[in-house]
Amino acid sequence: MATSNGTSSIPDSDWSKDRLMGKSVSFKGISKDGDAVSRPSTTSSSKEKMDPMLWGRPGHLTEEEAETFFKFKSEVEGRGGDFKATVYCFGEEEGEVWALTRWLRARKYVLEDVLKMVEEATLCRADAKAADFYPDPKAALGCDMSVYFAQYPQLYSGFAKNGCPLFISKPGVLNVDAVECVTTLTGILKFHWYIMMHDFGGRLRDQKKNDPHFKKFECVCVLDLSNLTMSQLSQRALTIIKEQSAIDSLCFPETMNKMYIINGPRFFGATWSLIKGWLDPRTANKIEVISSRKAWEKALLDYVDEEHLPIDYGGKGPNTQDTIEKEAFTGKLKRMHTEVLYLRGSGSAKYDVMPGEELEVSIFTRSVAGAKFTLQDATSKAAAPWVSDVPVTHSGNGEDPEESPTHKVITTTNIKGPASIKVKAESIGSRWSTQNFLVVFSVMNP
Repeated sequence: MATSNGTSSIPDSDWSKDRLMGKSVSFKGISKDGDAVSRPSTTSSSKEKMDPMLWGRPGHLTEEEAETFFKFKSEVEGRGGDFKATVYCFGEEEGEVWALTRWLRARKYVLEDVLKMVEEATLCRADAKAADFYPDPKAALGCDMSVYFAQYPQLYSGFAKNGCPLFISKPGVLNVDAVECVTTLTGILKFHWYIMMHDFGGRLRDQKKNDPHFKKFECVCVLDLSNLTMSQLSQRALTIIKEQSAIDSLCFPETMNKMYIINGPRFFGATWSLIKGWLDPRTANKIEVISSRKAWEKALLDYVDEEHLPIDYGGKGPNTQDTIEKEAFTGKLKRMHTEVLYLRGSGSAKYDVMPGEELEVSIFTRSVAGAKFTLQDATSKAAAPWVSDVPVTHSGNGEDPEESPTHKVITTTNIKGPASIKVKAESIGSRWSTQNFLVVFSVMNP
């Protein structure tokens, strides 16, 4: 039975072996919602069987793969509990046939390997599950999301034409020194669990509720490498990416629908050519590397309607910064500016506040030596400072990277605009070592 738009209305739990193999009807391909589109003949064409993007999906299984599906289904129902919850990581709203084939594709329909993967994923997520996957992002990170996103911009922005959420990440502007001033690797990983289970998972469930034909619990990603330098590919930055990727590949398999890598620097081309050779054809076909803005704008608009694509990426949707502020800003926060001071003696930063605005200044650091901070008028040395010689020193030992950083608000009351503020810092410790301090200018509506 098919709906008026040609998609199947067979319940996700009622797929027969023939249906899984595409024998009850045959298909032109996969519709935008991920279901099969019927046509008069009874088997899929050989060309379709060769298409790596259709391999392993419902309606395109071999007889052996279909038999493996039912064996896996029996294991999931028989084990239940945490094992089943791991498979349905985004909730049973995903649908049985779609959730199970997602895990099966991840291990190429080798049942023993799939079962081992789910077992390992169940162990991997046990602590996070016990904490309800950290529903409070601020508690997970140890700082406001707005401060973290200022150092590593990433956001969801609408949906692609196939219904998958559109995710944009900007690792080219990742400031690892600033990130280390505000959180820990453990904090970042806790926050990642929050993003995957509560944020991304919530978007998928909402999309399914709004469109019952939405099947692909997957994501369309834009990886923007603008401003990426070799120095940013430090061991510290790669560790963050590696740890997050390890969680995703084990606990959220086959959730990448499409990835566009854009604005790559010249050195990335050779790196990508090498990496691509290591990937299987199906994964490689999901990734496009496009440097030309004209070319990637066209590619993105082919995949994403213009009202869902941010205006700074060639569409008509909200600017990415506006979306980040809408998602992350709370209370009276209007905008934010952050700057790392690398102190080896003294340093300063300046910021202007407009009429009708108020400013709060705070400091994040791991420096056990500490520094004294003064806020003064940047345009007049004669004006009395707002605050003078406020000490900011890390309360921990500074040697444990998993120790939460110190955060201190140095304004006693918000500074009212208009004003031009200079933050001056004087190191308390040795001038022979560099101490990092992140200055956060938080502009508030009164």
